[in-house]
Amino acid sequence: MAIKDRMSGNEAVSFAIRQINPDVMPAFPITPSTEIPQMVSSYIANGEMDTEFIPVESEHSAMSAAIGSEAAGARSLTATSSAGLALMWEELLLAASNRMPIVLALVNRTLSGPININCDHSDGMGARDTGWIQIYAENNQEAYDNFIQAYPIAEHESVHLPVMICQDGFITSHAVENIELLEDEVVKQFVGEYQPKEYLLNPGKPVAVGPYSASGYVMEAKKNQEIALENAKDVILDVAKRFQKISGRSYGLFEEYRTEDADYIMLLIGSAAGTAKQAADELRAGGKKVGIIKLRVFRPFPAKELAEALSHCKMAAVMDRCESYNGNGGPLGCEVDAALFRNKIMIETVNYIYGLGGRDFTVDDVFAVFKELEEADRNGTKVEQFQYVGLRK
Repeated sequence: MAIKDRMSGNEAVSFAIRQINPDVMPAFPITPSTEIPQMVSSYIANGEMDTEFIPVESEHSAMSAAIGSEAAGARSLTATSSAGLALMWEELLLAASNRMPIVLALVNRTLSGPININCDHSDGMGARDTGWIQIYAENNQEAYDNFIQAYPIAEHESVHLPVMICQDGFITSHAVENIELLEDEVVKQFVGEYQPKEYLLNPGKPVAVGPYSASGYVMEAKKNQEIALENAKDVILDVAKRFQKISGRSYGLFEEYRTEDADYIMLLIGSAAGTAKQAADELRAGGKKVGIIKLRVFRPFPAKELAEALSHCKMAAVMDRCESYNGNGGPLGCEVDAALFRNKIMIETVNYIYGLGGRDFTVDDVFAVFKELEEADRNGTKVEQFQYVGLRK
């Protein structure tokens, strides 16, 4: 039976961690993810879970310790944000290439500089090519649900890769919303016990973890890692189907909202999807055929599936809460354009940059984007690419 409660996103993720009761959690505090290790350590101190909490001297050490404990056969996790994730950079690649199914609760915060503690996706997007699965949440409910699904995805025998469960700093991490929790026993049965086949402390069956790899072996290891990431698509969907049976909530690689007959579609990630949905409802009430696609899984990137979902619209706005500094748009914009081209779907797309450093993204901003798309479509004009939404003049 669902348990109704009110929680912040950080509380919801911490509650999920308590229910899963992993073996080891090394962590170092950084805003706005600090509450997660704080709450988990309180659960441990109160005897509500028996996870081994390891206070460390840095985020680099946190991921190093998580890799070590995972290699020893212990279900492991950590949490971080922004510069903390950047400090883990070397270890992120090691975790993925060593096929460690670690889970990381990432509370998205802009990367310096200038110094800022508010939300954008520059931390997660900066780590997009480290080999980790990345799943983003729109709201607190999704942050909770995504975390519960993380270990069955990461630990699946055809995947065995680490997973980042991402939510928007302060917007969801600290804001309190109504939420439906699952019962402890239901979560424990869904996640199950971790029983790795190969690990360092397996008596009588020694293995090497992270050895030097000569040139004759590196490419094969990389290819196997890439195959595992592709396998993760089907596993993510299978886990979501199982999760729906216990929760009644359905998840996919992305969510389509009022897109069936949409002439214009906005594609975006995270909490801004709620704002976009509200705007779409108001525009629909005024007779405008608009829709929203909220991307949930950024890695592995669902290129073919997204291209198909966008194929029937006239124009699409692709919204990036991150600047790639490549002179050619944001990371999501580049991925979507490549997906459309490779799948021979030739629709017009406009890449917008929004919400950097916590800049507000409003219903009026969504109205303006859709108005610009509609006018360009009707008049045959070009829209300026890579505009910064809400930029002060």
